[in-house]
Amino acid sequence: MTPLKENFRQFLERLRASNELIDIHQAVDIRHIATLVDQSDKALFFHKVIGYDIPVVSGIMRSRERVMMSMGCDEYGQIEQRLRHGIDNPIASRYVETAAHKQVIMTGSEVDLFKLPIPMSSIYDGGPMITAGVVMSSDPEYGLNSGCYRFMVKEKNLTGIDIVTPNNMRLYAQRAFEEGRSCPISISIGTHPIEMMGANFRAPIGVDEMGITGGIRGAAVELAQCQTVDLPCVADAEIVLEGEILPTGWTHPEGRFGEFTRLMGGLHWNPIVRINAVTMRKDPIYYALHMPWENTWMAAPTRYASIRAALKNAGVQVKDINVTLGGCAFWHAIISIRKQAGEGKNALLAALSVLDLKHVVVVDDDIDVFNAMDVEWAIATRVQGDKDVIIIPGARAKPLDPSLAVMPPGIVPTGAKVGIDATIGEGIPKERFERIAYAYADKAKIEDYKKGRADPEDLTMLTTEQDIKQLAKKILDVITDKPLYYTAVAEHFKAYSFQAIARALGQLHAQGDLWQDARGQLCLKSSPFAAKAPQKSQ
Repeated sequence: MTPLKENFRQFLERLRASNELIDIHQAVDIRHIATLVDQSDKALFFHKVIGYDIPVVSGIMRSRERVMMSMGCDEYGQIEQRLRHGIDNPIASRYVETAAHKQVIMTGSEVDLFKLPIPMSSIYDGGPMITAGVVMSSDPEYGLNSGCYRFMVKEKNLTGIDIVTPNNMRLYAQRAFEEGRSCPISISIGTHPIEMMGANFRAPIGVDEMGITGGIRGAAVELAQCQTVDLPCVADAEIVLEGEILPTGWTHPEGRFGEFTRLMGGLHWNPIVRINAVTMRKDPIYYALHMPWENTWMAAPTRYASIRAALKNAGVQVKDINVTLGGCAFWHAIISIRKQAGEGKNALLAALSVLDLKHVVVVDDDIDVFNAMDVEWAIATRVQGDKDVIIIPGARAKPLDPSLAVMPPGIVPTGAKVGIDATIGEGIPKERFERIAYAYADKAKIEDYKKGRADPEDLTMLTTEQDIKQLAKKILDVITDKPLYYTAVAEHFKAYSFQAIARALGQLHAQGDLWQDARGQLCLKSSPFAAKAPQKSQ
């Protein structure tokens, strides 16, 4: 795996050079930024944000192409390979003494979050939200943890932290709250997307996500020590916030905010964070992650890696996986497998155990998991609801699922997981699923006929009864030893007109010689291959 050693600014330059980033140099009202990003097919760099000294960039991972670029990949599927490499080959982080984000240091009363150009997004937002921070925290037992969370700015040095969903950060905060102490955190804003990808991977508790990030990069992530909390932060960050989750519990309202579901989230109850220090470069760039698509494109590869690992552990051979955008890249997966008996159900159970996956469809390896019509066709033709649909009630659910009943604050919701085994059932003849394949599709191309192609007309035309009988005898000789499909007979005697062949076969049928085998191929009625009519029930 080729190491990727660029930083945030170098990635922006690469986007710019590839015409994937547009520079907006004229003055822009910060209230307009989110909607402009939503309308743009490129990332946007706002150099002059009215009322602020710091420029804003947004939309840098808002497309498949830009996510591939961020991971140094030529194909989207290679992102999963990079992630898998990082998980299997972590590289410990390297601490550095100096960091560019320490060029400006503000502590205590100097801290003023309102100076940061944090855009509004939706008309229903509860306030400005910091959306692109790599958050690090530590627990006395489990060690360093990294993740990405949202912070709604409430006062110049106070935010909330959105940790409603059960995860390691919530556990760390809960343990600190129960002990009556604060939970220190660092928030690194303006990091390379690889740091965000690694932080977003839900690693088992006690596993350092920055080690996985180093494995993804192929080089150690450089960390720097914070000024006011005993924690590291990403050394190459543009801006770092140092703070602590106060032991208030989940008691303060936060939100609403647009979610990965493409819906507005409800009002959440969350802890309060006090920011004790802000460190930044002399000329920082503020990165505003744009919901939902930047979050969606970044999250999907982590799901692929987790699903594939679960299926491997279950001994299932996987062909393809599609974590669909229609399923918000969190809840739906379509998996094609090289099936052995019973493995459709095994694959379902393994996949449904992964993270917050809600609905999984397993198909055979002849189905294109990226073609919705193909998948629906498999469900329509291969599923019997009483045998092939699995419902698992009472499973851990994601609080952002709008179909769940409203729960009291602090209660983790449960919901149903559904699996559909759309593989061909055991004991079902495979020939039932032979797709229509038109004859001569490899030779007859419409584009050639549009350009004037004409087929040869010098075919042998048989007009007399005697000639037809002679051709019928030749066909009989061909199908005596081996049954052939009608089209194969037509191809074998392609020197004759099709009408002549049809008449000759009609002659054999009239003589009582022509029959078909169980697969519909032409053969002799007296042949051992000849199909037998089913016996009538008495």
